[in-house]
Amino acid sequence: MKWNLRLAAANRGIWKASELQRQLTQHGLVISAGKMSGLWSGSPASIKLEDLDIICAVLGCGVEEVLFPEPEKVNRPVTEAEPTDSTGTSAAVVTPKRRDGRSLPPE
Repeated sequence: MKWNLRLAAANRGIWKASELQRQLTQHGLVISAGKMSGLWSGSPASIKLEDLDIICAVLGCGVEEVLFPEPEKVNRPVTEAEPTDSTGTSAAVVTPKRRDGRSLPPE
């Protein structure tokens, strides 16, 4: 996901992080200057959903204006061809496991 708080704020005439920080405080979200700087200029590692609700309420926007999906950055699992037997059907070997975590007796 791409974080774009600065653009969403600029579209509403908010040009400074301190101005948005003041408005967020008026709505009950107190953010330190350091955290506000990270939200404003970077991409936060995490954000509470409640905080995101307040940010969107203050900006009068939806989440889709602050967060943009980037599906091309998602690592897709590499699928290997399954082994087949002489009939052309899948010949994957299945090893049963006990549910209680104990090992099976030797054969």
